[in-house]
Amino acid sequence: MLKHNILFICTGNSSRSILAEAIMNHLGPNRFAAYSAGSQPAGRVNIQALMCLERNQINTAGLRSKSWSEFAAPDAPTMDFVITVCDKAAGEVCPVWPGQPLTAHWGVEDPGHIGSTDEEKSKAFWDAFMKLHRRISILLSLPVDKLDRLSLKKELDQIGLA
Repeated sequence: MLKHNILFICTGNSSRSILAEAIMNHLGPNRFAAYSAGSQPAGRVNIQALMCLERNQINTAGLRSKSWSEFAAPDAPTMDFVITVCDKAAGEVCPVWPGQPLTAHWGVEDPGHIGSTDEEKSKAFWDAFMKLHRRISILLSLPVDKLDRLSLKKELDQIGLA
């Protein structure tokens, strides 16, 4: 089975894309190599994102906020999939990825901007985690290597609505 590279991107690369990278590497390590990046990286990973991953026994080693320019460099891995996870409904500008990877938008509300109490923040990260976990699980259930490009694109778009 072919291993695919997948890049999750959003604006700050501090919460949602970090969660997605860690979840995919946890659930699908034999099928996908997941990465994350931001168009305007925050420079740090949100501590709530790390705590949410650790509560779910997902490895957080090596997670860092980084620019998507790292993945445009000549020596960077070639991406097969690029998924944006920013929330267009909140007026965020989602980055556009050049090249030939299959792309999709899986909008998730930024949990870093929800709630004022620790309990509200924790719930917001849990909700984002569960939404991404569900979508990644659906992707992992697809026969990716058996679908043609158009069918796979349609499936990716549908997952973003789940």
